[in-house]
Amino acid sequence: MLAALAGPTVPAAAQELKPCRLKGVVNEAFCGVVSRPLDPQRPDGRRIEVHYAVLPALARHKLPDPVFFFAGGPGQSAVELAGPIAAQLARFANRRDIVLIDQRGTGRSAPLSCGEKDEPMRPLAETVNAQAQVQRLLSCAQRLGQLPHGDLRHYTTTVAMADADAVRQALGAPRVNLIGVSYGTRAALEYQRLFPSAVRRVVLDGVAPADMVLPLSFSPDNQAALNGWLHWCAQDKACRQRHPALGEQWATLLASLPREVVMAHPLTGRQERVMLTRDALLGMVRTALYAPAFAAALPQAIADAADGRFDAMTGLASALSSTTMQLYAGMHFSVVCAEDEPRRSRGADPPGADFGTAFERLYEQVCAGWPRGAVDAAFYSTPPTRVATLLLSGGDDPATPPRHAARVAATLGPKARHVVVAHAGHGVAALPCLREAVYRFVDAASDDAALGLALDCAGQVPRPPLFVPVAGPASAPSGSTR
Repeated sequence: MLAALAGPTVPAAAQELKPCRLKGVVNEAFCGVVSRPLDPQRPDGRRIEVHYAVLPALARHKLPDPVFFFAGGPGQSAVELAGPIAAQLARFANRRDIVLIDQRGTGRSAPLSCGEKDEPMRPLAETVNAQAQVQRLLSCAQRLGQLPHGDLRHYTTTVAMADADAVRQALGAPRVNLIGVSYGTRAALEYQRLFPSAVRRVVLDGVAPADMVLPLSFSPDNQAALNGWLHWCAQDKACRQRHPALGEQWATLLASLPREVVMAHPLTGRQERVMLTRDALLGMVRTALYAPAFAAALPQAIADAADGRFDAMTGLASALSSTTMQLYAGMHFSVVCAEDEPRRSRGADPPGADFGTAFERLYEQVCAGWPRGAVDAAFYSTPPTRVATLLLSGGDDPATPPRHAARVAATLGPKARHVVVAHAGHGVAALPCLREAVYRFVDAASDDAALGLALDCAGQVPRPPLFVPVAGPASAPSGSTR
């Protein structure tokens, strides 16, 4: 207790770190930089700075193995997410440092931004126009190519994980514990493949393996999640009574598109006239499906849209467009175009009936003009794990549903354990009971103790109740021009 009261202890590599303040983090952190070659094949060529932050342990005699957190996307900045990560991993901070690395292409590590911070304020007519989006991204690739660090071929996951190990070495940590979320699970799996002796324990939350082929998996996985909610509504008494023909309304709504509609911008409130396409509507629905609390409002949003009122749908789509969902688009496409797009022809899953090939087309067009890095064939393999590995899945996840984690767990072998939270969405480790479970898993003294932990709480997470608006819908729609 006295050790904890002494305040945060300075990390081992303090001579290379500087005190810093991170948004949303109460205690002082330490920030550092490692210099890395832009092109690993040219160590004497151009270099970039990879930035990282350490949330120091409170105990004077801390444990030697820090927690490395890998953010999602691809394209999220871990350091920019320091506030919510610090809250989620607060138990670790008693005895272990928490290390956040801005993966190359994000945050302050040779950022590859395409103006995504301005995206929420764009006119809706621009954000729902797929061809305009493609052109913006291809123009961005050309602009990024003019930067000193703008060779977009050198931002693959494999290269980034070599950067992460350079951070480990700079900190003097013999081994690290890995926690990855969404794309961060791909990063963690690759780190484990490249540096197995440097890993003590692994937690993978919302598993997105290297062989997932992101543009292809979107459609069937989104479809399964949407079908699950439509089926639930048909079975749930309250939802069935309020929306007795939801499936038919949804089918009729899709069949009516494209058409010109009027909708309010979710941030400005300004009424805008836009040409709404099937792909744009499906993109809004897909975003809402990420979080069950928002998906519970989809029945009402679908019913409103079928009646010509789209404000609820645009509001749901924008609700998750906070900093936790913002991506550095240049890094995102540099990863996906190099690692996923070349394998698109190998996809075995048929597209969803509603979602079709919408997202696949967008990535195909963007990646056709995006510089593409080289990826070793071994990247797509998953060797058996030497250390206890916990895989977490949300049963209602539209992006990384349990089927992907189940495949990876089988490949990882007997030291892997897969836990499904049936009524959770994308990312489950932030749920209260799972936070404690993740902490106990990493903190366990042995792999056997970690794998034998009781995780009964995963089956007790309820599905959010149906959203019912306080007031009834307005008498006049905000506007379809039907």
